[in-house]
Amino acid sequence: MKLLEGKTAVITGGSRGIGKGIALRFAAEGAKIALTNIIDNEEFTDAVREIADLGVKARGYVSDASLYVDAGNVIDEIVNDFGRVDILVNNVGITRDTLLMRMTEEQWDQVLTVNLKSVFNLTKAAIKPMIKQKYGSIINMSSVVGVSGNAGQSNYSASKAGILGFTKSVAKELGSRSVRCNAIAPGFILTEMTGRLSEEAKSDWISKIPLRRGGLPEDVANVALFLASDLSSYVTGQTINVCGGMLM
Repeated sequence: MKLLEGKTAVITGGSRGIGKGIALRFAAEGAKIALTNIIDNEEFTDAVREIADLGVKARGYVSDASLYVDAGNVIDEIVNDFGRVDILVNNVGITRDTLLMRMTEEQWDQVLTVNLKSVFNLTKAAIKPMIKQKYGSIINMSSVVGVSGNAGQSNYSASKAGILGFTKSVAKELGSRSVRCNAIAPGFILTEMTGRLSEEAKSDWISKIPLRRGGLPEDVANVALFLASDLSSYVTGQTINVCGGMLM
């Protein structure tokens, strides 16, 4: 039997990068996939089709995770379509990098709203069906910079650090209801976002990683699979760094 057979997973921001990698890994293990994205574009449609091609039920939902009402509505719609929500992966995120002295209020607010408030919005909506069915696994995508900080990313670091505190609090609140909540802190992962960096910048990052390579979305997806499945049934409130040893 596949590890996620019969489970329904909701993954936000899953049209590319880490989110898509997790969706494909979960689908390969038998999970039904509900993918959300802020816009309905060709990339999103192609991602849903690629997931469905693995032989599982897959549907895409256009929703803004940073809006409280949108988050509630999309979870209700998913429960109506799939019957339940077993796994929630809060993956959506943006960057607006600059030094604090140059950072605008808008750049701060945008990152905190999309990266942190969205986690509150979706988690609050998803725990209702999870508590009712007495089962659920919530996986929040943080970052190594949420653990260590990084110059030029005070907004991003703050949002990702906030996710860690939120994760621990939710784990303590919902453990008695058999709902688990954990976080993943990816390091330098080779995605479209890091692809915009210069080769010099990439080489500088990789030189600081003990494994001497950038991570792949699949590396994060494998850890997400562990946290989503019953293999981690006694794991909650934890943060797993997927960073090639960058943080020790």
